[in-house]
Amino acid sequence: MSIAKHPSRLSLPQKNPGVSSVLEYLINQFPNIEPHVWQRRMAEGKVHWHDGSLITADSPFKAQQRVYYYREVESEPTIPFKEDIIFQDEEILVAHKPHFLAVTPGGIYINECLQSRLRDKTGLENLQAVHRLDRATAGLVLFSVNPATRHLYHNLFETRQINKTYQAIAKIDLKETLVAQEWQVKNRIVKSEPRFLMKIIEGEANSHSVIRCLKQTRDKALFELKPISGKTHQLRLHMQALGWPILHDKYYPNLQEESADNYSQPLQLLAKELSFIDPVTQQIRAFTGPTELNIK
Repeated sequence: MSIAKHPSRLSLPQKNPGVSSVLEYLINQFPNIEPHVWQRRMAEGKVHWHDGSLITADSPFKAQQRVYYYREVESEPTIPFKEDIIFQDEEILVAHKPHFLAVTPGGIYINECLQSRLRDKTGLENLQAVHRLDRATAGLVLFSVNPATRHLYHNLFETRQINKTYQAIAKIDLKETLVAQEWQVKNRIVKSEPRFLMKIIEGEANSHSVIRCLKQTRDKALFELKPISGKTHQLRLHMQALGWPILHDKYYPNLQEESADNYSQPLQLLAKELSFIDPVTQQIRAFTGPTELNIK
């Protein structure tokens, strides 16, 4: 059994959904977790309020109060790649995430995620990611160090005041000449099935990326991708829409059967650069990751 070193948290809704206790709410909120698991966690002191006082099976529902709990998994894989801290001050931390490492706890990963690793490495218990990268994607992730200013950095992403540059590699036709060409990709992205997939449909565009070819070999090309909007899987879908799905993508264009990670074939997508005007200092911040994608 692997138990999270750091608690996850959720806020109880303002409107009671028709439950009498916190236990009843958690059972309804997480249908994939058996009720006896929550009862055991509470009996072992692994569920508590914001002030640290324990939540028991009889604790009443309290609107808008924070509940903290510790995730558990039977067996957690170890990701054999290391993260790098690129920058750190009193407000933010910027780290480079390797392929296959999740940003925050989820599924079978609780301690083997970038946020947990960085909390252990820095001793900053309040460190929190302010945006996400897919587990399969490598690159730069921005973290908030100071809870008092965290909302300002969240707002950068919500209002699209941050510039992100990615690299991707895709297979191309032997006869294609793409270098220096640029594509403005705009379309409508919505949720698909299974629920972790997205798809492009007809309708008013809600996604926008600028994609440019940097170099190419005989059958592969290196692209620079600049997302203007921030839809889930946007870049992967936009590369597919152009006819060049990203190399080693297990989701698009066809969902592959679930299998163990193949560390020799990471998704060829890298979050290379981040730049923005810092909402606290009003200075321009620009960060570049330590690695690049290379085509042979």
